[in-house]
Amino acid sequence: MKNIFKVLFLSILLVTITSCDNEDTVQLTLAPQGGGMITEPAQGTTIVLNPTESQTNPALTVNWTASSYGTPTEVTYTVELAQAGTSFAEPFTATSTTNRYVTWNVGELNNIAVSSGLTPFMEGGLDIRITSTVGTTGSLLQTSEVVSIFVTPFTTDLPKIAVPGNHQGWDPASAPLLAASAFAQTDYEGYVWLDGGHKFVAPNETGGFFWGNTDWGWNGTDVGVLVEEGESDLSATAGYYFVKADTGELTYSEVEVNWGIIGAATPTGWDSDTDLVYDPATRTLSVDIDLIPGGWKFRGNNEWGPFEYGSFNADGYLTPGGDYVFDGPSGNYHVVLDLSNPREYTFTLTAN
Repeated sequence: MKNIFKVLFLSILLVTITSCDNEDTVQLTLAPQGGGMITEPAQGTTIVLNPTESQTNPALTVNWTASSYGTPTEVTYTVELAQAGTSFAEPFTATSTTNRYVTWNVGELNNIAVSSGLTPFMEGGLDIRITSTVGTTGSLLQTSEVVSIFVTPFTTDLPKIAVPGNHQGWDPASAPLLAASAFAQTDYEGYVWLDGGHKFVAPNETGGFFWGNTDWGWNGTDVGVLVEEGESDLSATAGYYFVKADTGELTYSEVEVNWGIIGAATPTGWDSDTDLVYDPATRTLSVDIDLIPGGWKFRGNNEWGPFEYGSFNADGYLTPGGDYVFDGPSGNYHVVLDLSNPREYTFTLTAN
C-alpha cells in the first residue's frame, strides 16, 4: 500500500513540474483583471516645443499604473499615440517596455507629434493610451483609458515660398521653391527657370501652396520692390535665374545665370568654361565632358564672382569657394548640377 501511495505522489509531482514548464498551460491560468491607468501627464496638458532649445532636454514623461492579470507575471506595456479625433485608426507606437514610465526629450516628442500627423507650428491634440500584454505572443491585450494633451511641434526644414508663373502654368502646388536661411527668416533664395510673368506665394497653415494664400508681386513702379496688395506680375525673359525675395523687407532680385564647368580637369583648363545645358523635365543642368585628374569647379556667367561652387558645407551641399578635385580615371563623364532644391545644391559625376 505504501508503494502505491509513493507512485501516486510521484505522478502528481511530475504533472505539476510539467505544467510549470509549459508556458501555454501557465498562460491559461491568467485572466485580464484591469488595464493600467495613466497618472501623468494630466488631461489637457499643453506643450510648446522650441526648435532653438537643446533637443535632448526632457519634454514629456508618461507614467501609468500596473495592469492586473490575477497573478504575478511580467507584463509588456506599449505606449501608443494618435492625432486627436482619429480613434487610433493609425496609432504611432512610441515604445514597448516592461517599465511603467517613459520620458521623451524635445527631439523625440517632436518626431512623435509630426509622425502622428500634427502640423508644425500649430497646436494639435494628441491622444495617449497604454496597451498591455503577457507572454511572447502578446496575449491577453488590455487597454488603458485615453489621456489627451496638446502639442505644438516644429520642423527643421527651411521655410519656403513658391514661384508660380508662366514658366510652369501658374500652378502654385507644382511651382519651384525658394528657401529662407533659417526658421523665422524671410530672406528666400533659389534657382528658377523663368519665362514671362510670375509671382511669389506663401504656404498656408498646413504647408500647401495655393492661390488665396498670401502672395507678392511687383509694385509696378520701383525695380526690386515687392507689394502684397495691388501688385503686378513680375516678368523675366526666358532663362535660368538666381532669385532672391525678402518678404519682410519687400525686396527682390533676379539674375540670369548660365552655368559651366572650368578647371584643369576640363578640356579647356582654367581658360574657359564648358557650358551646362538646362533640362526643364528634371530642373537640372548637365553635360557630357572629357575629364582628366585635376582641379575644377562650377562657374556662372563665364566670370569669377558670386556664382562659383567648388566645395561642400557641413551638410554635404555645394557651397561657394574652393575647388573640387577629380582624381578618377581619365575619360568621358556625365556631370549633373542640381540646383532645384533651394540652399541644398548637389551634383553627380558618372562615367559614360
